[in-house]
Amino acid sequence: MDTALITGGSKRVGKAIAEHLAGKGWNLVIHYNTSEEPAERLVKQLQTHYPGQKFTCLQTDLINQNEVERLIRNAIANMGSIQLLVNNASIFKPGNLRKTSTGLFDDHILVNFKAPFILMRDFATFCTNGNIINLLDTRITSNKTNFAAYSLSKKSLWHLTQMAALEFAPNIRVNAIAPGVTLPPVDKDESYLWELAEKIPMKEPTGTDPILKSIDFILENTHLTGQLLFADGGENLGQNR
Repeated sequence: MDTALITGGSKRVGKAIAEHLAGKGWNLVIHYNTSEEPAERLVKQLQTHYPGQKFTCLQTDLINQNEVERLIRNAIANMGSIQLLVNNASIFKPGNLRKTSTGLFDDHILVNFKAPFILMRDFATFCTNGNIINLLDTRITSNKTNFAAYSLSKKSLWHLTQMAALEFAPNIRVNAIAPGVTLPPVDKDESYLWELAEKIPMKEPTGTDPILKSIDFILENTHLTGQLLFADGGENLGQNR
């Protein structure tokens, strides 16, 4: 039975991915940083629903390089092997270029780019075959600067995805998914998403379903590597009015 490591897997999109993969028969390592209670609750829930599978959670601060460099090895020690790495965890804080402090910039680069780099490198080193899926953002097609550090980190992760796909082939495939209007921020409700969705071609929030279907497509299409699937309702195409 194959095992997946999902960063930021205890809440929101990460939780949806975890529940989806568990339903497909995967064992899971659910990474968290500060969300210990939600992570442990999710593990217990999955153990109840899928008693024949293995689930565990591991704490790692993705800003701390030393901790990140232990995560893949810790996951393997717990599970024996890993066949899928999903780089889902990220931070998302506003600030245009002029208002981006060095600290804000560093945090985004460390969590959204450097940590995935280390995990991808270690996955390729310690795992003989499998898949890496990086969660990006449809913002990578835009030069808007209202979330400058975030956008730069995700643009960088896309280029890393392509480079890794070339180097790690043929035994490890590396692909990416770019969601758009998916879930409301913790301080907003669904009406906020519908307001944003008025500006995209499909005129409705995507939710997590297109992300989950994109994961299935990537895993099932064994000749796919170095590719980016936009699960964003056409947002990457630009506004149509």
